[in-house]
Amino acid sequence: MHPFTYTKATDTREALNAGRRGGRYIAGGTTLVDLMRETVEHPGTLVDISALPLREVTVTMSGGLRVGALVRMAEAAAHPKVRALYPVISQALELSASAQLRNMASIGGNIMQRTRCTYFRDVTADCNKREPGTGCAALHGYNRSHAILGTSDSCVATHPSDLAVALAALEATVHLLGPDGERTVPFADFLLQPGNTPNREQDLKPGELITAVQIPAHPRPLKSGYLKVRDRQSYEFALTSAAVALHIRGGVIREAKVAVGGVGTVPWKLPAVEQALVGERPSDRLWAEAVGHAADGARPLTHNRFKTELLKRTVERQLSTIGGTA
Repeated sequence: MHPFTYTKATDTREALNAGRRGGRYIAGGTTLVDLMRETVEHPGTLVDISALPLREVTVTMSGGLRVGALVRMAEAAAHPKVRALYPVISQALELSASAQLRNMASIGGNIMQRTRCTYFRDVTADCNKREPGTGCAALHGYNRSHAILGTSDSCVATHPSDLAVALAALEATVHLLGPDGERTVPFADFLLQPGNTPNREQDLKPGELITAVQIPAHPRPLKSGYLKVRDRQSYEFALTSAAVALHIRGGVIREAKVAVGGVGTVPWKLPAVEQALVGERPSDRLWAEAVGHAADGARPLTHNRFKTELLKRTVERQLSTIGGTA
């Protein structure tokens, strides 16, 4: 681990001033400290923001949900409003990491976490995300766990967050505070596809701080849930996953929200699947037909070609679980 300085911010202004000077924000530290230990990252200054008042979960005037950036994963998963309004969020959180990590990690840190690509974490390997211009060892290496959607010739690493898949499906927004004031970014725009700059992973300006994540109100009743397919049942990242939310009234799907994880460089929304569902009656045939669009644009690699079919089956199974059959 490289030497660094540490400061604990007592209020938002102090945190922003330190961030403006190049300090890196840290709360639970469950990702950043690991990367520092492995010398993947070596910030000069850590700014501890755990004392800031960003720990509330509130229902908005419109009926949506606002979750403070420093709410712990375990707290958010267990919160009665989260469970009642958006079970998909609780389930995604509870299927993440271990109980110990969920007790430490924050919501803001969760969506900021970096890839678990082994080449990114191996400082002897070529990795454009870690060192721009060096190449991508995963392209021609062992790439079973890597992405098939949103990839580029520069990077094929997946985004690891389960929560982010649920937030993408529900079309959440990220609230930011920085030297230039407050702004709000749609979640779909907050996490960036790699393109030619895989080292730039979020739409964050220098010194900006995540203050909250907000989920908009959706028509009721809304049934939702999260399915995670992985090599083992605990403490493992997704091979594929699916976040599904359906508003069904009068036996007809009025609104559908679907996103997948484990297969994309960012959580991957499936608008073609959503469009195939709206206006239709739930049935096994509908689910099977709709998932025909799930892998549109996929670019499988040598060792992860199985993900194309697994993705479709994962989405179909979760649609059936949430929507049932007529």
